Parts: sequence; structure tokens; C-alpha cells
Amino acid sequence: MKNFLIVLLRSFISGLKNRQNLVLENAALRQQLGVLRRQVKRPRLTCSDRLFWVLLHRVLPGWDEMLTIVKPATVIAWHRTGFRLFWRWKSHPKGGRPRVDPDVRALIKAMWRDNPTWGSPRIRDELAKLDIHVSDSTIRSYRPHPNKPSSQSWKTFLQNHAGEIAAIDFFVVPTLTFSLLYVFVVLRHERRKIAHLNVTRFPSAAWTAQQMVEAFPFDTTPRYVIRDRDSIYGSEFRRRVQSLGIEQVITAYRSPWQNPYVERVNGSIRRDCIDHMIVVNERHLRKILRSYLAYYHDSRTHLGLAGGCPKPRETEPAKRGPVVGLPVLGGLHHRYTRRAA
Repeated sequence: MKNFLIVLLRSFISGLKNRQNLVLENAALRQQLGVLRRQVKRPRLTCSDRLFWVLLHRVLPGWDEMLTIVKPATVIAWHRTGFRLFWRWKSHPKGGRPRVDPDVRALIKAMWRDNPTWGSPRIRDELAKLDIHVSDSTIRSYRPHPNKPSSQSWKTFLQNHAGEIAAIDFFVVPTLTFSLLYVFVVLRHERRKIAHLNVTRFPSAAWTAQQMVEAFPFDTTPRYVIRDRDSIYGSEFRRRVQSLGIEQVITAYRSPWQNPYVERVNGSIRRDCIDHMIVVNERHLRKILRSYLAYYHDSRTHLGLAGGCPKPRETEPAKRGPVVGLPVLGGLHHRYTRRAA
């Protein structure tokens, strides 16, 4: 601003001089500018310099003939930039966005820290169960590290048929002694509920068929069951399932995406639990899975259930008390609830 005032003062004084002196002074100034241009390829201009030329081009005809160090198009661009900045400032809401309560910020940071496998949708749904409503962008702004992208969803049948559909699959878990344990999962599509889960070291068609009987007692059998083409589903398995009145829907060869719900559950069990533990033996794995299933059904929120749980979980109002975190699976996950002070 000081340079701008000096230029204005010099312009005012030059107006009091006679025409001959003014012409000579302009020639001297242009000669000095020529010297400066030989020494500095691109001189640095301040905001006051830009403001001077923006104002001058609005009031002085032939202003572009006086330019030496910049082009006329540059001055026009400065003017347009100033116009945009002015209206951006003019239209900006007064007071800004509402601030997030410090307690809520601390809770979001604690959820990111205590649950490294969670994403912003999981935290948003967990907060909603505590009657705290914040956006995904707000939650991500307090994320300590980038999060892995969530996997894509896939629908095989219409939503109104989900109650009649179950899906089955195996996944493998290595133990401390490098042996392999096979986990058999039976999933109901309607509420993403795991109807049955068991572990064996030596899977067979007879064992797998017996698991189907235990998964659907009495009149709870679904109409369809989706499975892959694994040879474990042999003739004995097919006969037993047919006797239960269940129609088998077999996916295409090497197409796990055609059975997405159970594949997603298998991945969740791995990412949320198994990948963070060392399994000692078959008994140890069953104990871990029982604890995880209790957390999965009662506490874990799901995007496919609109932020709900397989077993419906009520929203706790803020008046109930402060938020406390209850560790699950030795602190690998937490359930957040409100408890009276």
C-alpha cells in the first residue's frame, strides 16, 4: 500500500509540471524500466501494484500503451480475478459452518484409534445409535490415516425375496502349528444373520450336510441356498438338502461375485477378527468365533441394513447419559453405549 500511495503522489506532482518536463521524465522512467527488464526477466508485483493498474485501466484511455513490464491481457485477468474474489466474499455465509462439539470430536478420534478396521460409514452409524448425527466428511476430517476403500455391493435377487434366500461357503484359517481349519458359514440374506457356523479339520459331504440340518431346524428352512461348485458338496449333501425342501442355486465356475453376501461375511470375519489373532487349535477358533458372532449380531452396524445390526439395536438418546466404550474381543472392537452417570 505504501508503494501505491507513492505512485499516486508522483502522478499528482507530475500533473503540475509543464509538458516538456513531463515528456522528458517519462522518457527517463522508460529507460530505467528497460534496464530493469534486462536484469530481471519477471519482476515480482505486489497486490498494490496490481490494484493500481486495475484502477488505472478503468479511468485512463490508452492505458495499454503505457505498459512495459506486463501485458494488457494480464491486467484484464487481474480484474476478473478480483471480481470473482469480491463476489465470493460477498456471498460467503456470515459466521461459517457450525463447530463440532469438542466431546464429539474426541469421541470420533477415539473410535478411529480404537477400531483401526472401521471406515467413516461404520463410525457414522455407530454415532447415530448414540443420537449423535455428523456427516461422513466431518468424520473423515478427524481420521488419523487413510482408510481402505470398502468393497462393492451386489444383489442377486429382488429385495422382497431376501427372506427366502440363504448362502453357504467355506473359508480356511491357519493355526499356530501351520495346520488348516475349515470354517463353514451359513448366512440368511434378509438381515445378514449368520444362521450357523462350525469348524472342522477334515470336511466331508456328510459333515457339511449335517451342518445344514443343524442350521435350519423345524420350519425355518429357506427356499433357496446359494453355493459354489466345490466338490465338497457331493451327492450325499445334495440328497440331504433336497430332502429339506431347499432348492440349490449354483454359481458359475470361479465366480465368487455371484455369491456376494456370504463372501462379504467371510471377509468381515477375517478383517475384523481372524487376521488380528493367532489361532492355537480348533477349540480356540470356536471360542473366538462365538465371541465375534455375539458382537456381529448385537453391535456391528451394516451398510446393507441402513446402519442397523442383524439383531435390531435401538438408538440411545443423549439424555440417557455419557458415552462409554465397552471392549469386545479383548479390545479389538468396541461397542459404544450411553450409561447414566
